[in-house]
Amino acid sequence: MKVTLTFDNGPEPGVTDRVLEVLKSEGIAATFFVLGTKLADPARRALTVRAHAEGHWIGNHTMTHDVPLGNIREAGKARSEILETQKLIGGLSHPDRLFRPFGGGGALGPHLLNSEALEVLKEERMTCVLWNAVPRDFADPHGWGERALEQCAAHPWTLLVLHDLPNGAMNYLQAFIQKARERGAEFAQDFPAECVTIRRGRVMREA
Repeated sequence: MKVTLTFDNGPEPGVTDRVLEVLKSEGIAATFFVLGTKLADPARRALTVRAHAEGHWIGNHTMTHDVPLGNIREAGKARSEILETQKLIGGLSHPDRLFRPFGGGGALGPHLLNSEALEVLKEERMTCVLWNAVPRDFADPHGWGERALEQCAAHPWTLLVLHDLPNGAMNYLQAFIQKARERGAEFAQDFPAECVTIRRGRVMREA
């Protein structure tokens, strides 16, 4: 089985740096989908600069992460959520200008993007990256590892959503990686095609 690791909602001092250390020791390249409000802080931005320098991809996970973009009715709000964050990412951006919408607990569906957000992604030639496994480490910081292993076993190629948040969940990252490898997992940085709904502004499939 193949596994791609992604980390949402950072960067977070004391957590993202530990994640980077684990990934380096395990020889794994991942993607960090960052929040604009956190990236605006110099100390947090420094962690993203480090991640980029160490070969990880940097993606956009909205400015505030307040509400799924598909639920926004205020004109201009979804546009600013995406574009303000992309401006903060600047030169750290992956060439494909990666974007991941807020799912509100990992759910997929029409709540992910409204028409304005969709138009922005198309206009800006961005790439929308979803997922097929969410072990809910944000809600279960101690038990997510076994759930993640089960989810990985259910797919030939798993795009796993984890979170570099200060809840203790990432203390179990290395153990998860090692157990996954014991079960035959190979780690990749690219994304399974079915999880990429928009590629460089071109709609590939519905979310």
